[in-house]
Amino acid sequence: MLSIVRQATLIFALCCCWPSASAVAEGRVMELTPTDARQLEYQRKAVQDMAALHLGRRISGDKQRDIEMLQMLLDRRIVSSGETRDLQSMGVVLGDLLADELDMEWVVYEDRYGRSKALQLGPSMNFLFPITMISRRVDAGLTVDIGEIYEKAMKEMEPYIMTRYRRRGFDD
Repeated sequence: MLSIVRQATLIFALCCCWPSASAVAEGRVMELTPTDARQLEYQRKAVQDMAALHLGRRISGDKQRDIEMLQMLLDRRIVSSGETRDLQSMGVVLGDLLADELDMEWVVYEDRYGRSKALQLGPSMNFLFPITMISRRVDAGLTVDIGEIYEKAMKEMEPYIMTRYRRRGFDD
């Protein structure tokens, strides 16, 4: 059963979330540096400023409102293909929503391909890489549904969350 879950994770990684499937097996995890934390804050502020200027909205921390706001930034072409920095900033906001819902933490993940900010589920080797979830799809010319990306990421982490709580004795 574990091998089926691991295979599904690798397939999902290749298609949706992770820069490479091999990263899961080879990576090193570190806490965010102060510079990393400032960069995430800068990216949140960039989205906050775009939303305020163009939509009259702010990041609220409410999943539905923030997903809707991110979608509006794309649908109204306020942010579009080629604006990688802004698209990745939107990925940070999406990541914050996932982190809140899934009790994940921002970390630095480093492997032979480089250094990335990722969400880690507890002390496990289960990660999401939300910063590029939006930008890769937009830059590939795909129609992007932010809500769908969010739900796919949630579903991907579900087996690991269930295992996490079972191990802690919460599975009555």
